[in-house]
Amino acid sequence: MTTNTTDTTPHPTHTPHPAHTPNEPHAANTPSPTSTASTPPPTRTPPSGPASGERLRRWRLVLGGDSAESTGCTLTGRDAAMDGALTALYGDGGKQGGRGRNSRAAGLGASAPSVARWLGDIRTYFPSSVVQVMQRDAIDRLGLAALLLEPEMLEAVEADVHLVGTLLSLNKAMPETTKETARAVVRKVVEDLEKRLAARTRATLTGALDRSAKIDRPRHHDIDWDRTIRANLKNYLPEYGTVVPERLIGYGRAARSVKKDVILCIDQSGSMAASIVYASVFGAVLASMRTLRTRLVVFDTAVVDLTDQLDDPVDVLFGTQLGGGTDINRALSYCQSRITRPADTVVVLISDLYEGGIRNEMLKRVAAMKASGVQFVTLLALSDEGAPAYDRDHAAALGALGAPAFACTPDLFPEVMAAAIEKRPLPVPDTDAHQ
Repeated sequence: MTTNTTDTTPHPTHTPHPAHTPNEPHAANTPSPTSTASTPPPTRTPPSGPASGERLRRWRLVLGGDSAESTGCTLTGRDAAMDGALTALYGDGGKQGGRGRNSRAAGLGASAPSVARWLGDIRTYFPSSVVQVMQRDAIDRLGLAALLLEPEMLEAVEADVHLVGTLLSLNKAMPETTKETARAVVRKVVEDLEKRLAARTRATLTGALDRSAKIDRPRHHDIDWDRTIRANLKNYLPEYGTVVPERLIGYGRAARSVKKDVILCIDQSGSMAASIVYASVFGAVLASMRTLRTRLVVFDTAVVDLTDQLDDPVDVLFGTQLGGGTDINRALSYCQSRITRPADTVVVLISDLYEGGIRNEMLKRVAAMKASGVQFVTLLALSDEGAPAYDRDHAAALGALGAPAFACTPDLFPEVMAAAIEKRPLPVPDTDAHQ
């Protein structure tokens, strides 16, 4: 028997081997330069089977139009309807171009009936989260904002925070026939947010208020054992291996008369739309707590105090006016004038920090408030999307004053407020999100 070994070194003296099938034996395993050059590359065979068919179908839906003809996949029935809805938005009918050179649909245009049908189609074929993304893209790409001024359009859309922001930006142009429908859409979103956020916010802040009222004669389940042990280490009895606590330190139950003051100061610029929606909901929740005194201030180049509308966040939202300039210094000046108990006050500035007013005065006001005992919190955004574009120089300057600027999700906001009330370090989610 002859053992066949593999030789990877080319031998020019070898003659080329004839072509062979996989079942024919090799005379040698040594490649030849001549045979390598004359043999065409292998042809790839497209994968087959159910898995590959599903893959081609998905690529066909993603690519759309002529750009997907090489897939060899023909869409029928529900898939064809889905492709039509996507092409109407992302094909040549959209401002950005996109899914194919020869779109079957010419976009949504300005036809209210076609838009209504399209809105119904996407709600039929796609999950709610995808519908919301497609609606936002339609508003940006196809100029559907004007159509949202029609009641039948508002009734057809999937309501979410971003839609509320769009409606608020159209508030002044909205006809009277549409305003009631718009308020109903906004109220649905607000009520859903309250259900999601209110209970946890109240529980978290009630605990923080209880812990902020420290007493020396607590009930057993209110004892702060860490602080109690530290305060009584001198009473350690080595023979018993224990500490005899002469003085108990614990948390008192915050009485109704014990209050913290919270001032929410919100930038009305267009990029802060989602933050305004969430802040209005949180403002209403905080205002419902008897142990807190909450003030809500919105600003652009002017300052508006909406505290008297906090019992209904929908009224707060329709009292805002998105857009315009920004004068943070003027807004903080107003907030500073309303502070009567600095050591028991939390000021929350929600802004992208693009200051149109006097920068140095703004920073001086923040420094003065902190020096007086105010807990100052700077949020670049209060939303699930993270921080928009913001002024990094101002963020760094505030961080140097001990007021780090960071984006905050609605789920984290109760923890941020609890930390501010207890005067402990804020739970900044990402050290790169500020300065």
